Amino acid sequence: MTSNHGGWASPATSLNGTGNTHFRRRIPVHTTFFWGHVTEVLFPGWPGSNPAMYGLSLVFVFALAVVVEWLTHSDFVRPGSTDRTASLLRTAVHTVRSALAYMVTLAVISFNGGVFIAALCGHTIGFFVFRTRALMKSVGSGSDKC
Repeated sequence: MTSNHGGWASPATSLNGTGNTHFRRRIPVHTTFFWGHVTEVLFPGWPGSNPAMYGLSLVFVFALAVVVEWLTHSDFVRPGSTDRTASLLRTAVHTVRSALAYMVTLAVISFNGGVFIAALCGHTIGFFVFRTRALMKSVGSGSDKC
């Protein structure tokens, strides 16, 4: 069991069937936003302490957020599709979108300021690009064009 002591998780101990005690390494536990490249985002040990890998993780979170917005504002159902096909396709897209949105949320839970800004920028740019395109398509397809 871990507990928070001054921002660090204490080593967890557990007894296995042989009576041996196992210790886990200490990792920082942040409950407020912090700045820095030494963090864990989504997976243990990633990006680690490498600034280049941290930059890659920011690009990854940004891209995930853009994809979430794309899936939110895109309709993949083609005219003439059966109701069953349309329902299955919409359900599949919703499932993938939800999974990616939860991944972005979990990345932000790292409480790293850079990750938060990357997710926010990804959602903002994705919304702007794909929502604007969706609006233009719906306005352009109507018979009452202005």
